Amino acid sequence: MKAMILAAGVGSRLDPLTRNVPKPLVPIVNRPVMEYLVQLLKKHGFDEIMVNLHYLGDHIQNYFGDGSRWGVKIHWSFEDQLWGDAGSVKRVEDFFRDETFIVIGGDDLTDMDLSRLIRTHKDKGALTTIALSLVDDPSEYGIVLMNEESRITRFLEKPKGEVIFSNTANTGVYVFEPEIFELIPRGVFYLFGKNVFPMLLEQRLPLYGHLTAAYWKDVGNLKIYQQTHKDVLEGRVNAELGLKEWKKFIWKGENVDIDDTAEIGYPVAIGDNVKIAAGARVLENTVIGNNCSVEDGATIKDSILWEGAVVMRLTHLERCVVGKDCHVKTNAAIFDGIVVNPLRPEAPNGR
Repeated sequence: MKAMILAAGVGSRLDPLTRNVPKPLVPIVNRPVMEYLVQLLKKHGFDEIMVNLHYLGDHIQNYFGDGSRWGVKIHWSFEDQLWGDAGSVKRVEDFFRDETFIVIGGDDLTDMDLSRLIRTHKDKGALTTIALSLVDDPSEYGIVLMNEESRITRFLEKPKGEVIFSNTANTGVYVFEPEIFELIPRGVFYLFGKNVFPMLLEQRLPLYGHLTAAYWKDVGNLKIYQQTHKDVLEGRVNAELGLKEWKKFIWKGENVDIDDTAEIGYPVAIGDNVKIAAGARVLENTVIGNNCSVEDGATIKDSILWEGAVVMRLTHLERCVVGKDCHVKTNAAIFDGIVVNPLRPEAPNGR
């Protein structure tokens, strides 16, 4: 079966974390969020995956290559400009030919049962099926109403105020029949939420919803990004960490040097080639990336360190994200902060 991961966006809501890293490569417990998606798709039988690229797309392609490491074949669609989700899918119409296919956002973290989603779609005889989830704040998502047969009767993209009529939200995970391409014009910016789904309702074409209780988060802003780490560490999402559980609720990679006087709380995940020095304290809800160093007497709590980060001696970090290869100076105390390299490369055109 075939699927498409949408990976072209700039990720402005995660700025400044995405100044040097495309959003699909933003790490969740030391693995790119898109890697979890590739594994999920493979688990449910999707072995050919199309990925569209734009902002820092070469970084994504370099990481995933042809997909063989994950047992899938990845195809790449390079975009010279953003075309919208529907416009991007239209550009690779020939890839899907005459078969049912799935589309998923490249910054989603989910353990959704995609096989069940496909079965629902086929059982209903749908042209389009939207995976749905109940959310606390519907204003950030498309919302729907369904009848007793799960057919969608109303859809509104990112409602505001009194217009909010439901907390049943569009997850951005879709199943389509190839006939959907007849409704998407070629060569124009086009969106499923604002253009395609309203058209399906207007023409009374079979648009269905599949409400799921599975874990799903759009890792679109800093608050959600930090929360997803806690959720993974606390086991709220079924995700393969790629680390061994050293002690209960403490995961550790290879070649980790922890001084006997260091304090390690839980839950905590520590990547490969990490050094934690004398008197250092790595406390609850902390993730330390590969090749990081925590120097003497430093304290880290509720924080995320990306690969190569260094927290220097006697520094205190709490509720922070430290970007790749960043050094946090000695004797600093930072709360609710983001530390990143300030340089921002230009988005590549095409390849």
